[in-house]
Amino acid sequence: MIERIWSGRSPLWLLLWPLSLLYGAITALIRLSYRRGWRKSWRAPLPVVVVGNLTAGGNGKTPVVIWLVAALQQRGLRVGVVSRGYGGRADRYPLLVTAQTRTEQAGDEPVLIAQRTAAPVAVAPKRRQAIEALLAQGPLDAIITDDGLQHYALQRDREIVVVDGVRRFGNGWWLPAGPMRERADRLHQVDAVIVNGGEAQPGEIAMQLQPGLATNLLTGETCPPAQLGKVVAMAGIGHPPRFFTTLKQQGITPVAEIAFADHHAYSKEELTRLLQGSQQLLMTEKDAVKCRDFAQPAWWYLPVDARLTGTAVAPLLDDIEQLCRRQP
Repeated sequence: MIERIWSGRSPLWLLLWPLSLLYGAITALIRLSYRRGWRKSWRAPLPVVVVGNLTAGGNGKTPVVIWLVAALQQRGLRVGVVSRGYGGRADRYPLLVTAQTRTEQAGDEPVLIAQRTAAPVAVAPKRRQAIEALLAQGPLDAIITDDGLQHYALQRDREIVVVDGVRRFGNGWWLPAGPMRERADRLHQVDAVIVNGGEAQPGEIAMQLQPGLATNLLTGETCPPAQLGKVVAMAGIGHPPRFFTTLKQQGITPVAEIAFADHHAYSKEELTRLLQGSQQLLMTEKDAVKCRDFAQPAWWYLPVDARLTGTAVAPLLDDIEQLCRRQP
């Protein structure tokens, strides 16, 4: 239903329109308060790059963060990642993510980023605290903040926005009548726009999610996903249909497609009930980090990597590297 409202296909968005005006007014006032200095923002002692969204829902931001961290590491830069840790609840903040950190503490995305990149990752509702915790552990050349485009309490040196190339901006209205956290003209003020799927417009960087081999949660065994046989597909991400579409593009027709809420907390019993007989459960890697402690032999995940193309990719990385190299 929410997709129909946000796309404009349902007239119910008109009922929510007054709340959207209120949301837009509040967010504009917050941003103005930082620009005018009425509220204080903090500048970190090293470059900060924000990877964020203009819309609610999954746009592919986390794969972009993983890609960016890996690309900068390949250039010899020491990169740390900070996150608000949505979906997690720690006993205290800031929380440094380690191999023992559970998704219930840090949230699924910080744990996934740490596992995929081996970069130091810290979580805190106030990102300044997360940055200070990382710097207390050792020197870094740059900080990547996973989300936080609207977190104006933290000054940033570069802003990267990830856009869903198929859904784009829906009906263009602020939450809750539409998907927008900020209006689309905010794109004119950011340093790069990465478009996940669909068609990139002039000045945007095209991105595709490239699936890897299906990986067994229990054994680590890998195989082409088409060899799994009868598959039940599940996804608890911002936009589950993207995962199901990816499977179909790989020649997989699941016997069932089950969508959970983003950041859903799974249980062994809940997932076991999804399978019958010889069926295999295939999930996203983001789901898998929450299920490893109670994984079963028939549970698999499909990792994906962001593939960015176009002439603007190298200049973006060059710009961030030069920014880091200029630091004393």
